[in-house]
Amino acid sequence: MSKQPFLPIIVGTDINAYNMAISFHEEYNIRPILVGKGALPFTNLSTIPRAIEYDKKLGEPDQFAKILISVAKKYGDEADKLVLIGTNDLYVRLIIENRAILQDYFVFNNIDEELMEHLQLKSNFYKLCEQHGIDIPTTYFYDCRVDGDFTGDMMYPVIIKPSNGIEYSRHPFEGQAKVFKVESREEVQKVLDMVKASGYQDELIIQDFIPGEDTAMWDSVIYVSSKGETQLVTFAQVALQEHTKTAIGNYTAVLTRYNEEVMTKLRGFLEAVDYRGFANFDLKYDERDGKFKVFEVNIRQGRSSYYVTAMGHNMARYFVDDLIFNIPTPCTYLKGDLLFSVVPKIVLRKFVEDPTVQADIQRLIREGKMVNPLFYKQDKHCKRKFYLFMRQINYYKKYKENVW
Repeated sequence: MSKQPFLPIIVGTDINAYNMAISFHEEYNIRPILVGKGALPFTNLSTIPRAIEYDKKLGEPDQFAKILISVAKKYGDEADKLVLIGTNDLYVRLIIENRAILQDYFVFNNIDEELMEHLQLKSNFYKLCEQHGIDIPTTYFYDCRVDGDFTGDMMYPVIIKPSNGIEYSRHPFEGQAKVFKVESREEVQKVLDMVKASGYQDELIIQDFIPGEDTAMWDSVIYVSSKGETQLVTFAQVALQEHTKTAIGNYTAVLTRYNEEVMTKLRGFLEAVDYRGFANFDLKYDERDGKFKVFEVNIRQGRSSYYVTAMGHNMARYFVDDLIFNIPTPCTYLKGDLLFSVVPKIVLRKFVEDPTVQADIQRLIREGKMVNPLFYKQDKHCKRKFYLFMRQINYYKKYKENVW
C-alpha cells in the first residue's frame, strides 16, 4: 500500500482544532489525527478525526515532545510527512520550544523562540508595535513580583489582564477572569492584590478601556510562508464576542470587511519582525481618535479564523502548499461578504445592537452567506446534533444572563 503525501497531526480538541480538522477534510478528504489533553464535545462527538490520542500530561513541558513523538511513531509509516499544527497558545509555545527534536518527525511553520517571547509577552509586544508604527491603547505594566500600590494616572474605566496568559492560567483563583473591567483606582488595587495572592509571578496589563460595543472589535488573519512570503491578509469586524468572564475575547460572530490601509500596516509589521506561519490580530476601533488599536497578536490561527476557509482560502491548503508541495502562492487581500457565527440567529438578532452591523447580518442571512463550522454537513456523529441543539439554547441563556 502506497503512502499518502501527508497526514495532519492537530494538537488540541477545542473549536479551533475542529475548524482545522474540517478544513483538511473539506480540501483533501483527509481525516486528521488529533492529540489532546482531554475530551471536548466539539471533537469527541465528531466523525471527522480518524483518531484522537488523549494524554492528560500533554500540557506539561517535559512530557509534550515525548507524547508527540509517540504519535509520530504510531502514524509515521502512513504518510511521507506529518504536518503538525497547534491550536492554542500553550501547544504552539511547546511546539516552538521543542522545535529541535520535533522537526525530526514533523513539518510545521512557526516562528522561533526569541520572536515568540517578543510577541507573547505584552510588554515586549507593545514596544515592538511602537517601533513599527502600530497604534496601541494607553498601557501600564504592573509587575506582581516587585510593584506595590498602583499609582498610574489613568482615565476610568480601565482593563486589567495578564501579560503572560499561559502562566496566569496555571494559577486559578476564585473570581478569576480573562479580563477585568474596573471603575476606580481602589478597584484596580483590589484586583492586583487578588491576582498576586494566587501566586501569579509576572506582569499585569492596566490599559485604557476603549469605548464601544463588541462591534468596535476587529480581527485580522495573516499567513506568512516558511520562506517569509506573506500569502494571505484578511480583515473582519466582530459582531459578538463571548460575554462570560472566563471567555471574553473569544469571538462568536464576525463579518468579513476590507481596509487596505490597516491590512497593509499589519502585513508590514509581520514582515519587519520576520514572522512565519498564521497570525491572528485583535484590534479595537477607537472612535475618539479614529484609529484601529492593536491589543495582541496570537501566533496561530484563531477559533473564528474559519471564515478564511469558508471564503475559498482554505487554511489547510496554505500549510500543505507551503510545507508539502512547495507551491508559490501570491499574496491575497481577502475581499468578500460573509458572516461567520457559532451562535444561533436569534442571538445575533437580539444582542447585536449596532444598527448598521445588524442590517448587514440580516442581509447576509437572507443571501445564504452565513456559515457555522460546527454544523459541518459531512460530520455524521449520531449524538452531535443533540449536543449542538442544546449548545444553541445555552448560548441564548448565556447572552441573556451575562452583560459585558
